[in-house]
Amino acid sequence: MTLRIGTRGSALALAQSGQVATRLGDAQLVPISSEGDRTQAAGTPLAQLGGTGVFVTNLRQALLAGEVDVIVHSLKDLPTAPAEGLEIAAIPKRADARDAFIGRDGVKLADLPAGARVGTGSPRRRAQLASVRPDIEVVDIRGNIDTRLARVGADDPERNLDAIVLAVAGLERLDRLHPVSELLSISDWPTAPGQGALAVEVRAGEGHKVAKLDHRPSRLAVEAERTVLAALEAGCAAPVGAHAILEDGLLFLSARVYSLDGTQHLTASHAAYPEDEKDPAAVLGRLVAEDLLEQGAADLAPLGASGALHGDGDIADGGSAS
Repeated sequence: MTLRIGTRGSALALAQSGQVATRLGDAQLVPISSEGDRTQAAGTPLAQLGGTGVFVTNLRQALLAGEVDVIVHSLKDLPTAPAEGLEIAAIPKRADARDAFIGRDGVKLADLPAGARVGTGSPRRRAQLASVRPDIEVVDIRGNIDTRLARVGADDPERNLDAIVLAVAGLERLDRLHPVSELLSISDWPTAPGQGALAVEVRAGEGHKVAKLDHRPSRLAVEAERTVLAALEAGCAAPVGAHAILEDGLLFLSARVYSLDGTQHLTASHAAYPEDEKDPAAVLGRLVAEDLLEQGAADLAPLGASGALHGDGDIADGGSAS
């Protein structure tokens, strides 16, 4: 039986869903337009749309209606709240979770001149840029990967940017790594929970259809990161970065919350042996979130207003591009 894979119709979404289709074998892609895609095409900021969930609603409706058998998401765009009647049956091996800095003529972040214009649509990246380079101008941008790349060094003064920041995973999936000036270290520049990972969702009870795609270390890591986001009740406007990794049998998790202007941040880290807990990712994620809240994270950043949402407010051409 040929599996029908529902996907957003952007270049990046098709590329990452195509990777899933290749691994599944007998599968075909079914592009589905979302309200989020249509509204953002008109230039409406993500925060005004109601958060990242607007990009998955139509996909999930098609899955529940039996129009497709599987849907593929960029995990960092997926709401943390579970969807009734559905399950994330597989999280394939995660791609590079780092952010990439793309500067005009290969310039790096530290070497930008004062007053340089850097583009991003993410509150997290905006805060991070302000924290290390308060002397530059951060410009809000939207659009797919190629649209954003075209603004670096553009002839039009109004569109021209000196640099942009995008996810490595999206660039890699579209073979667009060549203009990257530098890869930003996860320890200094934590990225959105789930960045670089894909989520393969099916109707509840049908996980066997895609179970072979699941990569346990990646699942443990991203579930721990997403638990932090959910426990903080952090929505798409909250500047939160998190990263987890399973190494030498130990699950490590670190998360950071920034003030919107980047002048302050709080960090918490914990580790646990997965075999010691029934749900190690959830336990570890809650520990880190509780630590951050005890340090005063709720006073530092906009938390608690939209806890069911995920991502960091910078959807671009299918999700991970941002």
